[in-house]
Amino acid sequence: MANNCVFIHTNERQWLGALVAEYSFRRNSANADKFDVKFIHTRDYPYLAAKEGQSFLRGGSERIWHMDDLQSFTPLRFLPPKLMNWQGRAVLTDPDIFAAGDIYELLTKDMDGAAVMGRRRSEKQGKEPQIATSVMLMDCARLQHWDAEIEFDQLFRSKRDYKKWMVLDYEDPATIGYLEECWNDFDHLDANTRLLHNTKRKTQPWKTGLPVDYTPADKFKGKPLLASANRLRIKMFGQYGLLGRYKKHPDLRQEQFFFGLLKECLHSGHVSEELVRDEISKNHVRHDAFEVLERTPKLEKMAA
Repeated sequence: MANNCVFIHTNERQWLGALVAEYSFRRNSANADKFDVKFIHTRDYPYLAAKEGQSFLRGGSERIWHMDDLQSFTPLRFLPPKLMNWQGRAVLTDPDIFAAGDIYELLTKDMDGAAVMGRRRSEKQGKEPQIATSVMLMDCARLQHWDAEIEFDQLFRSKRDYKKWMVLDYEDPATIGYLEECWNDFDHLDANTRLLHNTKRKTQPWKTGLPVDYTPADKFKGKPLLASANRLRIKMFGQYGLLGRYKKHPDLRQEQFFFGLLKECLHSGHVSEELVRDEISKNHVRHDAFEVLERTPKLEKMAA
């Protein structure tokens, strides 16, 4: 393995996105030969599936762990330092993040003494700024205390809270640095964007029209009637029943960016037509994907 590696953590439901992301990292880098790109897939970590149906601590409340959730890969985002044998630099990304710039610039960024870096999440007044760990730059040698499997297990014994874990709330603040927002641009694409993150799940461009297959954020804390109604919904209609469908992304340029990358993936053989059709049949990809590809304009080359 190279001394610099980009890791994309994913599951079956976001596999096409992960493949397109991998392609984008190489396509838009002038230094694609200087780093590896590797997947961290839920199927390779059976300790996740072993907790199916069990309750875990999230935001101070009990939630049920489901492997078929759109984001069941998130506990794997703390694996890269171990996978790198505690050496070199690693970048971790979600499978819905695509390079519009050169990710090698991030891999070689001055970390200014930090062990891990991520962008600030949207800050709420009166609260400490939190880190979005959907993109992390890591100095692997300084993160030898991370053990994703042990920490995942702690969620189910109420020794660790998922929400705190995901925003690095258990880390020494002195070891955390902040990335510019362009390295994890939330549903925003302009000339300054380096990594586009289609973070609003309901408008991910490759899922438009499909039934929602993720667990929404818990907005019922302190609202017992709504919480009871939600439990009744799950009991009667299933985990994702009555949650509606994915919507069209409000920014056509972001839809065209993803499908422009996918068109190149198909042309180059990085992704096969058979794979896309299989993903459509599984309801992982919108059913009109090939029609969207037909009307998508060719992308300009973005890397120098």
